[in-house]
Amino acid sequence: MIYFGPAGNSVSFYEQGHKNTYEAFAWLHNMGLNAYEYSFGRGVRLGQAAAEKIAEQAALYGVKLSVHAPYYINLATDDPEKMENNARYLLQSVTAARWMGAKRVVFHAGSLGKLKREQAFERVKDSLSDILNRLETARIFDVEICPETMGRIKQIGDMDEVIALCRLDERLVPAIDFGHLHARGLGALKTEEDFAAVLDKLERELGGERAKRFHVHFSRIEYTAAGEKMHRTFADTMYGPDFAPLAVQIVKRGLEPTLICESKGTMAEDAAEMKRIYMETRVKA
Repeated sequence: MIYFGPAGNSVSFYEQGHKNTYEAFAWLHNMGLNAYEYSFGRGVRLGQAAAEKIAEQAALYGVKLSVHAPYYINLATDDPEKMENNARYLLQSVTAARWMGAKRVVFHAGSLGKLKREQAFERVKDSLSDILNRLETARIFDVEICPETMGRIKQIGDMDEVIALCRLDERLVPAIDFGHLHARGLGALKTEEDFAAVLDKLERELGGERAKRFHVHFSRIEYTAAGEKMHRTFADTMYGPDFAPLAVQIVKRGLEPTLICESKGTMAEDAAEMKRIYMETRVKA
């Protein structure tokens, strides 16, 4: 099974008179989409009753849910208070995800600050191990935690780092943001071979179900010498990467990822375009 859907709600969703996220699932179903990522980017402010209403509607329309933990999590910090806060933010995200029936929580590992890359990464590993232990103590085993590849060069989250984090525990599933990889590589993903190299590394160094049913973020992206600047839409064809080469590789390899589109304002429409490209590619294969 392969899943396509948006991160959040398109501008058109609100222009058509919708106001609440629980209304999104019938709307997405009518577009042929079956995934949705709910963002806690600015904090976990969703109550249990509202979350359960979202869960009910998503299940009714066959939409697979994931959530994104707060953007300000930085597991590379050495400040004890901030470390405790980071753990709390991620655990809050997991709790809300369970209320919603979401099975994956995506998060940003952190940034270097004034640290050397190796030091920052070791702190991230230690912090993440602590969070996994807390989940185990709480007997929470039904939510996958997804470290995301990041778009800025001074952030923790290149392919090697994400794979290394996922090796810590089977509950860790990679969230491969191809727009971010394109940006931090200063335009690295142009050909089918470029995408194949990413997927080869995932299979070679992680393998198994996590290399087949991993999490994907995709959008065109604008970047500078420092990496990611901003997400763009599929209509902004002057920016990469293109989805078609990735679709070819997904079909060739028989992969079954969850593909979340993060286009700016047209995420649902562009997710539907991703599905169209995938289906056409599968027919031609």
